[in-house]
This record gives sequence, structure tokens and C-alpha cells, in this order.
Amino acid sequence: MEEQSRDKIDFGFRTVNKSEKEGMVANVFHSVAAKYDLMNDLMSFGIHRIWKRFTIDASGVRRGQRVLDLAGGTGDFTAKFSRMVGETGQVVLADINDSMLKMGREKLRNNGIIGNVNYVQANAEELPFPDDYFNCIIISFGLRNVTDKDKALRSMFRVLKPGGRLLVLEFSKPVIEPLSKVYDAYSFHILPRIGQAVVNDAESYRYLAESIRMHPDQGTLKGMMENAGFEQVSYTNMTGGIVALHKGFKF
Repeated sequence: MEEQSRDKIDFGFRTVNKSEKEGMVANVFHSVAAKYDLMNDLMSFGIHRIWKRFTIDASGVRRGQRVLDLAGGTGDFTAKFSRMVGETGQVVLADINDSMLKMGREKLRNNGIIGNVNYVQANAEELPFPDDYFNCIIISFGLRNVTDKDKALRSMFRVLKPGGRLLVLEFSKPVIEPLSKVYDAYSFHILPRIGQAVVNDAESYRYLAESIRMHPDQGTLKGMMENAGFEQVSYTNMTGGIVALHKGFKF
């Protein structure tokens, strides 16, 4: 019985075989890729732009550095970091989902971002990069969809240079009780309706709401990062804890 539980994992509020989750998550993002940016604006009322700006300011990225935008989707962070690292730097936009990666590549190239950006389809649990390679790794609204989060954090630690930092921007646990109740009502009743109206897919957005609730809270994720080897791990709550930015260093 215990052996069976080790082979199971959450997919939203459902329990599925670990071997199935990656494909199920892939189907969600194949479905939403084309209107992903529009839905981000609608779902967050545009506030996601403030969360991302705060994260960029916390990155410490400088000219000539290497940055990994992991689970980078349509490339919002890649666009910013491409300008920050300049011609002598490199940004890798990595995503496990080829639909998302194609949308990111198309959007960035249409905006004239070409020279210092590479695109890699990669699983966060087994990153195909050398040890001690990146100055900064960011994973934004992606960690909660990873099957083995501990393995992914260890993989990120391996490819990060000594002195480098990991930034995890993710939905988290609201710290204000009235806000938590409003957030639940919005997530489970309104969000799927928006998904149905805009993407013709309520189920994918129901999963996304459920996956947020199943994701480790702020303190738990801090401990997971420390267990993976990161030091000076801290987090900052934003919008009352609806979102948190975790930061950790490799020394």
C-alpha cells in the first residue's frame, strides 16, 4: 500500500499515477497556449505585471550573465532579461511544453528579440545543462506543475553557478483570512467561466485553480529549497500572499 502511494501524485484535487501527470499537464498547456497572455491579464486584472516587475528587480542580473527562464512559457521574463544581459550575455527560454515554447519564440522574434536568446524544450527535473552554468534561474508560475518538485529544485541547484540565485515566483497561500475566502470563490467559480468564455476550456482552468491549492505553502517551499542546497532562502508575499517570491542562493 505504501509502495502504491509513492507512485501516486496530485493532479489538482485528483490523485493520478506519477507517470501520467506530465502528459496531463502538457494537455492543459497545449489547450491554453494560444491565449495564455490574454488569460494572464484577465485572471490577475493585470496585477501579474507588477509581480513580474518586482521579481526582475530582485534578480540582480547584469550584463554578460547567463539566465535560465525555466517553464518560461511565452517569454515575458526572457524579453526583459535579454535586454539586461546584452550582447555578451545569454538567456535560455526553457519549457517542457512545445506549444508554449513555440508561442514564446514567435512572440519574442516578432518583437525583434533574436541574438542572445536560445530555446530549449526541457524537463525541470532533468535540466540538460552543464553544472555551474547560470548566474540566475527563474521559474515563474511553473513549479506547481512539476511532478517531482524536490528533484527539480536539486536540478536547478546543480546548473546554478556558485554565487547565483534562484527565484521562484508562484501562487501561494493568502495570509489574510477574508482575502482567502474571496480568492477561493473567484478561483473555483469565476475563473473556470472565464476559461470557458475565452479559451472554450473550463476544465484546464479548474485544474490550474486546484493546482494552486495543492502547491506547498510559503514555509514549506522555503524548507524544500533549503533541502535542495540553497542558502539564505527568503520569501516575499505579494497581494496578501496570493503570490510569493522565494529567493535562494548557491554558495
